Amino acid sequence: MTVVDTTPPPRLPVRDRVAAAERPWGGVSPMLTRLAAEQATGVLVRERGTLYLSEGHVVHAESALAPGLEVLLTAHGTLDAGAWREAVSRADERRGAARLLLDAGHLTEGALQLCHLGALYDAAYFALAPSSTPGRFRYGVAHRLGPVVPVPVSALERETVRRRELLHRIWPDTRPDSAPLVRTYAGAAPRLTLRQYALLERVDGVRTATELARELGRQAFHTLVDVRRLVAAGLVAPRPAPPPAPVASVPVQPVSGPADRPAFTTDPHITLLKRLRDALEAL
Repeated sequence: MTVVDTTPPPRLPVRDRVAAAERPWGGVSPMLTRLAAEQATGVLVRERGTLYLSEGHVVHAESALAPGLEVLLTAHGTLDAGAWREAVSRADERRGAARLLLDAGHLTEGALQLCHLGALYDAAYFALAPSSTPGRFRYGVAHRLGPVVPVPVSALERETVRRRELLHRIWPDTRPDSAPLVRTYAGAAPRLTLRQYALLERVDGVRTATELARELGRQAFHTLVDVRRLVAAGLVAPRPAPPPAPVASVPVQPVSGPADRPAFTTDPHITLLKRLRDALEAL
């Protein structure tokens, strides 16, 4: 007799959204996750950028590929460049440059926080890129700006992954992110936004996306988004690599044989032998 088990199967697990949001994130930089768990203070130096931590939170980020906070503040007149330089030169451990700017009335707190978060997430995207060298952490190092808006490491890493996935969905090829850009001409180009048009006008076959972002005073990641959309529309492309230089041919010297020997010599014995050789060949 066949016995049928009528016990209901166990219920499938349901993800707890609150617990998932609070769970430590370690998918981008395990070292950064460990430093966050230690509530460390200092600077993490990676191949493409640096992250400044205070008690386990990221308070500042820098990368050569992203315009810094000073560029975002001064490019469009939000802050005078002289006021920025003065605040940075006067900053110390007690009052950072951010506090000096606020106290002097050069910035409102809301404008500073908005630009700071934009610059932080922008530079962190590049700083947390896959690296071929290990990161180095120096304890106790603080940035001259001072804390503005501390960002949890888990939130920063999740946003970095989200940005990677967004760029991949727009255009999966990463070459437009770093190569000099050239204009192409699509048969049916879509209508461009003002941001995209201003970017397209500056594409000259020499500058890269991040260099254009710095010139325009824009966040580098947002510029990468515009560039990949222009590439997908057929209006921009990475400049092709130049063809390899031809390898110079080395002339081959002929190997001297018996017939290539000098016709004249001062040695009488050799002269006699040559005469005998010529006489034998003439028989």
